[in-house]
Amino acid sequence: MSSTPHRTLLAAAVPLFLSMSAGIVAQLVTTSLLGRQATAQLAAFALVNAVLTPVTAAVSGGLRGMAPFVAACRDRPAEALLVLKDARWLTAGLGAAGAGVMLGVPVIARIGGAPGEVVAEFGALPPLLALQVLLYSAGSGAGGVLVALGRGRLVLWSSLSSTATGVVLQLALVPRMGVQGSGVALVASTAVAVAVSNTLLLRLPELAGRSPWPGRPRWREILRMARVGVPMSATLVLKFAVMGGVTYAAARTGAQGAAAHAILLSLHGFLGLAAVAVAQAATPEIARAALPGEARRLNRAALTIAAAGVLAGGLVLVLLGKAVLGLFTSDAAVLAVAVGLVPLSVVHALADHCAIVMSAGLTALRRSSWTLGSAVLGNGLLASVAGPAAGAWGLRGLWLALIAGSLLVVATQTAGFLHYSARQQEFSAR
Repeated sequence: MSSTPHRTLLAAAVPLFLSMSAGIVAQLVTTSLLGRQATAQLAAFALVNAVLTPVTAAVSGGLRGMAPFVAACRDRPAEALLVLKDARWLTAGLGAAGAGVMLGVPVIARIGGAPGEVVAEFGALPPLLALQVLLYSAGSGAGGVLVALGRGRLVLWSSLSSTATGVVLQLALVPRMGVQGSGVALVASTAVAVAVSNTLLLRLPELAGRSPWPGRPRWREILRMARVGVPMSATLVLKFAVMGGVTYAAARTGAQGAAAHAILLSLHGFLGLAAVAVAQAATPEIARAALPGEARRLNRAALTIAAAGVLAGGLVLVLLGKAVLGLFTSDAAVLAVAVGLVPLSVVHALADHCAIVMSAGLTALRRSSWTLGSAVLGNGLLASVAGPAAGAWGLRGLWLALIAGSLLVVATQTAGFLHYSARQQEFSAR
């Protein structure tokens, strides 16, 4: 373990940051194309994405549960591949259930009180994204194994090829097909990401000739992983389901409010790129740490890098907000609302992405159940006040509620990490 945890984490996080940046570019292209084409189409995409995000999070949560187990196999890639196969048994059922949820998006939207003009724009988007969920659940996880094995740079190739596919198809299809074109592009880019990441994993000399697909289930190992992965999956589902409810609360303020909220949420991902990258890089390092002090130094370094990334991006938005946000909408009213909410969105991004780093640390300690409890507290608060806040104070009240919920989450996660990292020697010995 390096004596400089910042350098250790940056070496692993920079390729992940570049990889995720490519994915955010594709998302921002979609938002920009739809926002400049029709406000109702952007709002429709935001509502469907509000359901897709927790569905995808359920699958990714199951995959994240394998991180501390793969971390122990850095010098044994063949064993890491077996862990990936176990994880895919977990995600197969989650993906099938998620695809069913995506098919029910029009019903969910009507129950949620979405404007009829927005629901009318859905078209074939829900079944297209149901297919995307199935592809993701069947073939993802190879990138996470490469990161845990210290081969994170290879992940960049998967992301670049996927993003190139998505952006080209977005530019070609969205002007002609609208929101349906964005669905086709997402399915195609996911298929490319799955194919390339699995190919790169199997090109490792130790894995030549092996198959990445699940074989006979190893139930004992699957259950061990489920104790970490299922609470993580439930945490992400809860978080993004509540965020989906927040999006529907924003939609009840009108199509312009929904569009402004969608733009800010797209930029939320941009602000958190460094945080998400360093969180993924920190998980295997903390899992391998032998002493409590070592684990805590890594966690502090990860928090410092994450906060610096959010604040740097936030400064750009505060100084150049109108110019940047103007790229995503031609509606002056939408632009004015979004610009006014930039400071609140930056504060929320800082709290939320610090919570992501703390969650990664707890996952490394195999204590994702504490993360779930923190999410219940923070997101329970958000769910209870989001609707009344939006009704009383509009989108500003909604973003204040988002900040309060995120602060509660990060505070309880920090308490949990400090408690369980004191037992790091016990975890690293398992």
